[in-house]
Amino acid sequence: MSEKSKKGRPRLDTEAVNLRLPRDMIEAIDDRRRAETDLPTRPEMIRRALAQWLTMTDAPKS
Repeated sequence: MSEKSKKGRPRLDTEAVNLRLPRDMIEAIDDRRRAETDLPTRPEMIRRALAQWLTMTDAPKS
């Protein structure tokens, strides 16, 4: 097994954010995930969307 597993303890510099989304928004996220070449997980797709939004809105980084 040459590739490092992504499972295990989360990084210490992160926090969990739990939220409920309408079914149609989840379906839209899933549709967008399938358009990616690497098929990210839902959490990863949401991370990417947030990162892009923060860049587009020029939000200050803390």
